[in-house]
This record gives sequence, structure tokens and C-alpha cells, in this order.
Amino acid sequence: MPPSQITNSKARRDYHILETFEAGIALRGTEVKSLRQGRANINDAFARVENGEVFLWNAHIDEYTQANRFNHDPKRSRKLLLHKAEIQRLFGKAAVKGHALVPLRLYFKQGLVKVELALAKGKAEYDKREAIKRKTAQLEVERAISNAQRRK
Repeated sequence: MPPSQITNSKARRDYHILETFEAGIALRGTEVKSLRQGRANINDAFARVENGEVFLWNAHIDEYTQANRFNHDPKRSRKLLLHKAEIQRLFGKAAVKGHALVPLRLYFKQGLVKVELALAKGKAEYDKREAIKRKTAQLEVERAISNAQRRK
């Protein structure tokens, strides 16, 4: 069975997540069919507020294999559907230097495609290294505990 959601594996590694929003996304039929097959990549994607609307850029949704000349452009910008008050709030917060709007995942909710959008602050390189060290240490502790339990 294809994955029910597409996640951004780079987002939590490269950014501190400050706040999340759920947004709808305006898609074409072939894009939805391709998403149902799990054929998308949002690792390099970002959102931007332009003229009072929010757009998702660099999200790659593969062309639908059974479509012909009616297929979509895989890298086109896509409009995100948010309330006006949410857009204004996002615009104010995303305008701060170092903040970005990053999609965390694409998923289906009651048959509709939704985007989990995060207001994020970029991590410095040393923050990334520290997080990797912490994660490695935690894995080693868990591995040692499981080995000790096996020996009993």
C-alpha cells in the first residue's frame, strides 16, 4: 500500500519548529492521483506569502503515469488555502529575519490533501551537530539496555 503521507525529512533537522498550521492545497486531478501513489518530494520545498496569498514552491509531485497531454508540471508553484487572518499572521511572523515557512508533511484528511506548514527558525551548524550527538548517544544507551536485557 502506498504511503498515506509524504514527509519532509530535512525540516526537523535543519529548523527549530516554532508553530504549525494546517492548510489546504489547490491541486490538479493528476497531482492528487500521483500523491495517492506516494510519488512526491517536499524536502526542498518552502512557502512564501505573496500578494495576500500563500504559495508552496519547489514541491515536486511526479507526473501521473497514466495521464497523457493533460499532465501537470511537477515543479509548479501551488496555492495554499488558509484563512485571511492566518495569512496575515504568517506574513508578520515569516517576515522576521531567519524565519521560514516550511512544509512538514502532505497528507490526506477526509479525502482532501492537506499540508502541515511550520513557521520555523533556521538552525546553526553547531546546533545540527549537537542534535546528532544527542541522538547518537540516546541510541547507544538504548542499545546497551537492550543488550543487557538479552543477557539475563
